[in-house]
Amino acid sequence: MTDRARLSLGDAQYEFPVLEGSEGERAIDIRDLRAKTGHITLDPGYGNTGSCESAITYIDGEQGILRYRGIPIEQFAAEPNFVEVAWLLIFGALPSGDEYTSFAADLTRHANLDEGMKHHFEGFPRAAPPMAILSAMINALSCFYPELFELEDPERFRGAAARLISKIRTIAAYAYRHSRGQPYIYPNPRLKYVPNFLHMLFSEPYDDCACDESVIRALNLVLILHADHEQNCSTSTVRMVGSSGANLFASCAAGVCALWGPLHGGANVEVLDMLERIHNGHLTPEAYVKLAKDKDTKVRLMGFGHRVYKNFDPRAKLLGEVAEELLARLGVDDPLLDIARRLEEIALSDPYFIERKLYPNVDFYSGVILRAIGIPTNMFTVIFAIGRLPGWIAHWREQRAGGSRIARPRQIYTGSTRADYVPMAERG
Repeated sequence: MTDRARLSLGDAQYEFPVLEGSEGERAIDIRDLRAKTGHITLDPGYGNTGSCESAITYIDGEQGILRYRGIPIEQFAAEPNFVEVAWLLIFGALPSGDEYTSFAADLTRHANLDEGMKHHFEGFPRAAPPMAILSAMINALSCFYPELFELEDPERFRGAAARLISKIRTIAAYAYRHSRGQPYIYPNPRLKYVPNFLHMLFSEPYDDCACDESVIRALNLVLILHADHEQNCSTSTVRMVGSSGANLFASCAAGVCALWGPLHGGANVEVLDMLERIHNGHLTPEAYVKLAKDKDTKVRLMGFGHRVYKNFDPRAKLLGEVAEELLARLGVDDPLLDIARRLEEIALSDPYFIERKLYPNVDFYSGVILRAIGIPTNMFTVIFAIGRLPGWIAHWREQRAGGSRIARPRQIYTGSTRADYVPMAERG
């Protein structure tokens, strides 16, 4: 017999079903709560509220587990391939050889932007935030491909997914080039996904950039580790916007806006800012940690702790190893990495952080890696968005297939009680 949860409200008793996920997660199904009781739940930040059932990503924050479609994230690290993971997240299984070849060919074919879109970039100031440009240009894509508004046909949906995943890197590269007053570099059809993005970022009309394999591997892994993370702020935004029937482009553009916030996608920028303050201020990591523990200061140790993980973020472990390898391979002597390593050592041995379960998260090392590759800090969140796009597409598709209702949270009103309109001449 299905478990039931019992709720007592005064003399009345109510029962609600208890659901269990495939990994043992349990939830009280309160879909009928308001209809039965006249009450709603209040859960600011939705920390205790499940908004959907999903088969895409599993997280166990207590154990430090992250799996895509059941596959532990660590298994993608040996030969990281972002395109393969994108297919896995969106379509539910690892691609066959033919599926991968066909999808990779689609990404190559759709890499160019319509020439008319290039004029849109000229309308942005040089100093425009790249995330603002990214959101606007993803929305603009819908103007150039209106036939992709209706995506019930599987082949049409696959084409739309390929266009978005391919063109987002071109948009990102053009935004970067525009901010520097440099000519746009067209995609090279002979290059794979990540090398092609680096080519569009760093090549010159007279000199193609040569990408070290360690850079390609590191950036592939950064994108993979950001590809999905359950019902985070931006993914929930994509699902909420999509629940209204909004098209894939509009929904993902909204995800970009949610990701833009410093508490979400901008966190790795704040980590790098912290490391630079320590270095430029000639502070020792020990001194900075002491300040961070002092309640009378506003100093915070960025890159530690996570809303979900109460253990070591598995993504941080992988990126820490890659950061060491990448900087050694490139011959980069980055004092910020030394500071980061020492901060990690201190935090992992200090009872203050252990008791509060403040472990390094994914943002702690991703900024150091992107910095070593040569990507400026104002592009860090854009890289995050490129990585997260397959997850957004997967959730948009899953929601549409499930026939979910439009998202419409309730509220507890705390404003004035009934009042009357007073004509202006009678107001004091």
